[in-house]
Amino acid sequence: MLQRPTVKSDLSLTNPAVRAWLYQIILVIAVLAFAGYLVSNTVTNLAQRGITSGFAFLNNSAGFGIIQHLIDYQQGDTYARVFVVGLLNTLLVSAICIVCASLLGFVVGLARLSDNWLLRKLSTFYIETFRNIPPLLQIFFWYFAVLRNLPGPRQAVNALDTFFLSNRGLYIPSAELGSGALSAVLSLVATLMVAILISRRSKRYQALTGQQRKTWPIPLTMLIVLMGLSHLVFGPALHWDVPELKGFNFRGGMVLIPELAALALALSIYTSSFIAEIIRSGIQSVSHGQHEAALSLGLPKSVTLKKVILPQALRVIIPPLTSQYLNIVKNSSLAAAIGYPDMVSLFAGTVLNQTGQAIETIAITMSVYLIISLLISLVMNVYNRKIALIER
Repeated sequence: MLQRPTVKSDLSLTNPAVRAWLYQIILVIAVLAFAGYLVSNTVTNLAQRGITSGFAFLNNSAGFGIIQHLIDYQQGDTYARVFVVGLLNTLLVSAICIVCASLLGFVVGLARLSDNWLLRKLSTFYIETFRNIPPLLQIFFWYFAVLRNLPGPRQAVNALDTFFLSNRGLYIPSAELGSGALSAVLSLVATLMVAILISRRSKRYQALTGQQRKTWPIPLTMLIVLMGLSHLVFGPALHWDVPELKGFNFRGGMVLIPELAALALALSIYTSSFIAEIIRSGIQSVSHGQHEAALSLGLPKSVTLKKVILPQALRVIIPPLTSQYLNIVKNSSLAAAIGYPDMVSLFAGTVLNQTGQAIETIAITMSVYLIISLLISLVMNVYNRKIALIER
């Protein structure tokens, strides 16, 4: 019998695979050694300067006020509560900008493709103007040149004695839960369940007959009736606290401070110019034959855009749109330039200066932005896979 010759593995340095593994091991050791040196050097320097490390400082009293807080906050609260306040303020401005920039960018992007010459040129001017001005300058423009030049509280712009706009901010009524809040929520949930059931039946009917049914009359009527009965039996679901001018400022209601308004306006307009181009390129990526085929079937332009063009364009739109959402979250850190109390301004600014815990505060702030960005990427990637076109 013929025996298969045995092949001995070459473990010498002349083997490229061995050299590759050796280089990688050396590199890993070098990186770990450098990291260890940095940690040791940092600990030594902190000890020499009498600076304690760790996160125990989060339980200490902050001792400073915050002009805007979505949760109850007092000057004597801890730095941990300051962290929560800053996080909520960052999430608030990021959410506002994402929604506003998406809506505005979608409208401007469609206008860029309009058959109307004036509308097309205006949208082009909008995009080329705001896309090429740094966001920090736009924030300064809206804050110092526009909002800070509004009249004072006594001469505030008044709308129906309910909404007041001044250089102190926009004062609007705030809602407080009433005795009928629970019954109103149950009415809304019941209406939503009925609306989902009707929508599913309508889709099955359309698949069988090709005809569409209106799905909104029954849920709308049901919602009005149930809400009316809830109000009559259990009382109002909400009480409105309307702001009133008392002394030199307004009392009551809810205020949107100028810093929030300037930041939201600037980032929404700046980012919407990029989103508009993403929308335009996504729609233009769809073959023109799809437009012609839909029009040849007699479909209106609105139905063609909703049912034919956008579902195919979304596979091109979603990835770069995700990047713009991430940019909004990261650009929100520019709020520190005008004093809006976000994560960077509060935690990596005021708290760092008071406690001297530079490593901990910066590490917490960086980790928060990283987690928010990863969550946005996860949600957008899940949505992208859900609406992806599957070729069979």
